[in-house]
Amino acid sequence: MTSPSDAAPLQIRGAAIRRGDRELWQGLDLDVAPGELVAVLGPSGSGKTTLLRAILGLQQLSAGSITALGRPVRGHGNRRIGYLPQARPLAAETSMRGRDLVSLGIDGHRFGLPFPRRGDRARTDELIDAVGARAFADQPVGILSGGEQQRLRVGQALAGNPRLLLCDEPLTSLDLANQQAVVGLIDAHRRTGAGVLLVTHDVNPVLEIVDRILYIANGQFTLGTPREVLTTEVLSELYGAPVYVLEAGGRLVVVGAPDAEQTAHHHHDQEGDEA
Repeated sequence: MTSPSDAAPLQIRGAAIRRGDRELWQGLDLDVAPGELVAVLGPSGSGKTTLLRAILGLQQLSAGSITALGRPVRGHGNRRIGYLPQARPLAAETSMRGRDLVSLGIDGHRFGLPFPRRGDRARTDELIDAVGARAFADQPVGILSGGEQQRLRVGQALAGNPRLLLCDEPLTSLDLANQQAVVGLIDAHRRTGAGVLLVTHDVNPVLEIVDRILYIANGQFTLGTPREVLTTEVLSELYGAPVYVLEAGGRLVVVGAPDAEQTAHHHHDQEGDEA
């Protein structure tokens, strides 16, 4: 018998999403195993972020089902799932402290009350240290850099030690050092046995920790290892038009696809805003 710790944190069966009279995709089957990281790629408007919203219970499927952490997904969101959004800078006038942002992940409905529980304070401090934010945790988040803000968001996303972590373009606008830091934090959490689904327009910064790729394009999708998915033949079939995967400077580069400048650039030697 499969124990809860061995069960797939995410199971999707026959899922479909429509927007008006347009079907974004249909017939999606996907299991994300404990400790597995699946990257979701595709052009803008292909339904990558919509997939995350459906898993969170914020977007209704037009067909199929989603089971997250052993329970069917319902509406109104799911706080048992960790969620790391795009690295969009907060407004400069935002006055909440860094630790306040992290504490929202522990018990958001108590945010702003003057007497948080002692256990919450200890957990906040633990998360701040885990993401390397101690030096700026008591500063207003509006004056922090994008990388510092995103480290705090990672702490917020991991507050409940989620067994399923959803990441939506978490590296956007970050410099290389901060990209590597955030990738390291995501990887460290998945090594605890959490499943990770990560939407990105460029898989290169996370390629070394990616197990499989789900590539969505033109209402269709393919799923496999990086070596299986990122080929001229596979992507041309997905788009229904010639798309070339070329080697350039030790990387694989996708050429000729819609939004090609935003699709993946990949290391050659690696094996195995959105609608």
